[in-house]
Amino acid sequence: MTDVRERMADAAALLLARDGYQATSFTEVLETSGAPRGSIYHHFPGGKDELVSLALDRQAARVIGGLDRLEGRTPGEVVESFARWWRLGLEKSDFAVGCSLVAVTASAGAGALREEAGTLFERWIVRLASLFEGAGVDAAVAASFAGELLAAVEGAVAIARAQSSFTVFDRVVERLRAEADALGGKGSDD
Repeated sequence: MTDVRERMADAAALLLARDGYQATSFTEVLETSGAPRGSIYHHFPGGKDELVSLALDRQAARVIGGLDRLEGRTPGEVVESFARWWRLGLEKSDFAVGCSLVAVTASAGAGALREEAGTLFERWIVRLASLFEGAGVDAAVAASFAGELLAAVEGAVAIARAQSSFTVFDRVVERLRAEADALGGKGSDD
């Protein structure tokens, strides 16, 4: 069982992904997490940005953990699995929830939180690239494609939310899968 601080951070990550930075309040976090009111400044004396920072860190770690489970997969399988996680999140939330890192990047303004989101995005790109390299893809190609994959999927998530439709999302993933299959390495026809 997670402690109150972690529950609050996980609630904040969900609220950020659904409503953005500005709309994520301590009141909403308390309601969503079930934490007692006195928990706010006890666990987050630095205020909202401290809570959001932990929320981003925990969300980023979950994504890295998921990517770690893709070790040994072909590039196409990595693309399919990565995209499927985002698609499932959209399905389960009826298009209400996107990515907490994107939300902070778009709505928190310049500063430490946006920089942190950038650092965490880079960790995802590096981990994706390492999966492609592990499948035998050239390092430079793997790094470039990992960035393209993350940017394309995040953009496809945003469009799917705005349109309440998977049409663009599925087309993007189909193209990414074809690109991944053409990268070479293990499991490709090249």
